[in-house]
Amino acid sequence: MVHIKQKGFEMKRLIFILLTVFTASAFAQQKGERPLVQFTGVVLSADSSTVIPYATVTNVSAKNVVNLANYKGYFSFVAHELDTLRFTSIGYASTLVVIPANVKDKSYTLQVKLNGKSINLPVVHVFPWATTDEFRKDFVTMKIADDDLEIARKNLSGKSIASLTHSLPRDSKEIQTAWAQNEHNDIVNQHSYVNPLYNPFAWGALIKEITEGNKSRGVSDSN
Repeated sequence: MVHIKQKGFEMKRLIFILLTVFTASAFAQQKGERPLVQFTGVVLSADSSTVIPYATVTNVSAKNVVNLANYKGYFSFVAHELDTLRFTSIGYASTLVVIPANVKDKSYTLQVKLNGKSINLPVVHVFPWATTDEFRKDFVTMKIADDDLEIARKNLSGKSIASLTHSLPRDSKEIQTAWAQNEHNDIVNQHSYVNPLYNPFAWGALIKEITEGNKSRGVSDSN
């Protein structure tokens, strides 16, 4: 009985050793299939090919290790073959890059281009009143603008038209009408007889002649 138990214990120990060796071998084989690579490149805009500075490069396959590009968009760090890397930057859509296997000279260079991303911001209404009391005060004292009918009524009022006649110059039709009227008046009055009784200056001259005639005859005012 003791011999059987000892044999079973040795069998379990052998199985454990074999599993440990197999796991270590698989891990070593996995490490051998993914050698280190110097990953170098520059981050550019896909629309204009301009440099995107300070882009973030996250190695998804290596516990999200983060690297940064410099102000010229240049980056260079060590990674493994078949690693997946995420490139992100504010205002651009993120993109994924996978380092290929069997890289020559253990160095991989790439131009990473990011597409611009449109962000729709919510509508913001800006009011000039800080409180509701200020709004209420301005609303009560607010002067409402005239509508089209009220504007037309004010423009056609007698006061408005009278002011316009003094400020606006006459047009060609008005000038022609005034000239024709003056010519007509000159023609009508050219041969017309003017009654001297209707002329105040003629009355003055007549009174003067009568007065001077009485004095020449020696007639006094008392007579």
